[in-house]
Amino acid sequence: MKLRNLVLSAAVACGTLSAALVAPSAMAQATEQFFPALVYRTGAYAPNGVPFANGYADYLKLTNARGGINGVKVSFEECETGYATDRGVECYERLKGKNGGATVFQPLSTGITFALTEKAPIDKIPLITAGYGRSESADGGVFKWNFPLAGTYWVAADILIQHIGAKEGGLDKLKGKKIALVYHDSPFGKEPIPVLQERAAMHGFQLSLLPVTHPGVEQKATWLQIRRDRPDYVINWGWGVMNSTLLKEAQATGYPREKIYGVWWAGAEPDVKDVGMGAKGYNAITMQHGTEKGSAVVKEILEKLHAKNQGTGPRDEVGEVLYMRGLISAMFAVEGVRQAQEKFGKGKVITGEQARWGYENLNLTQAKLDALGFKGVLRPISTSCQDHMGANWARIHTWDGTKWEFSSDWLQADEQILKPMVKAAADRYAAEKKLTRRSGADCQS
Repeated sequence: MKLRNLVLSAAVACGTLSAALVAPSAMAQATEQFFPALVYRTGAYAPNGVPFANGYADYLKLTNARGGINGVKVSFEECETGYATDRGVECYERLKGKNGGATVFQPLSTGITFALTEKAPIDKIPLITAGYGRSESADGGVFKWNFPLAGTYWVAADILIQHIGAKEGGLDKLKGKKIALVYHDSPFGKEPIPVLQERAAMHGFQLSLLPVTHPGVEQKATWLQIRRDRPDYVINWGWGVMNSTLLKEAQATGYPREKIYGVWWAGAEPDVKDVGMGAKGYNAITMQHGTEKGSAVVKEILEKLHAKNQGTGPRDEVGEVLYMRGLISAMFAVEGVRQAQEKFGKGKVITGEQARWGYENLNLTQAKLDALGFKGVLRPISTSCQDHMGANWARIHTWDGTKWEFSSDWLQADEQILKPMVKAAADRYAAEKKLTRRSGADCQS
């Protein structure tokens, strides 16, 4: 009986392992590039976490369908965090040494990012936090292992104020206006506050800060205050159910949805579908891309994966906003490895430390992006030792009641404002952690 129980236990344990793209084996591990995936397919944020995870998985599958990274096949294993920082750290510790070692981690949570920022330099594993995480980690001179590729929350906040100013006829017209920030009361939600305060001081608008407790379903008091104060604009820094709740409260309060602007984690299909026409006019900044169902990469995924029943998740979500966010994040991970192979050997499995060099020397030209299927989706992204973000562009899209439509041209963050702020915050972090800025020699390593 004991033997039978042992066999059954082993079978159950094997059955619960997360699926990998290529089944790991003792021989295969040396020839596969391993990408651990921190996901949340359960819990309060699952409606937003699931499409991201599906897009991430599909791009890695597509990479194998394309022949791998210069012939190197990729594998992945998911670990469920539930968007909880402690579980994210547990997943990191569990996966960092598997299958020959992790290439890169993408925490998909600002809280988890803060925790792993302390661990990554010790383990020599890079972190990609595309469009989230610590805004000051764009400064590669201090944050050697962090890569907030394609934009930070400070970029998003700056562009939103620029756009609102343009709607008013110029930034000088913001003087005397009221702008309310309704934010998730977490590290994620607090990220834009320094930039908004800086802009408020510059342009003379009144900024009110209205925190919303996790997960965001209780906003009655917040909207009573908005109803009383009648701000000219509301910025929504929400995630998950907080976003649809906010829009329903705005509708009930009679606050015009066209006066509400969301961060790029508050501008996807799950945020507005349940509200439908009640959300018409709601705006959100994009992390460059929006819904991209007509893009070449989406068509290729449908043809090579979903048409053969090898895709992840429902076919009809392919190309939606958060699916694309996951897909783009996986593309960054893969292309950093491809760049690293240029230095360390084409057709070789790259270590996490070598991959870090690749992310620091990323050069995604428009021609490269177009060849990968991202024409019209992304602008060029180029990193360096000092710049771990690589691009600071965004657009605004607006919900028309049934779908998202772009409603602005390309907008660029003001580096004259942000660069000094990033450097000052990075210097404070370095002083707190007793770090020295990287030398020129280190930048070449």
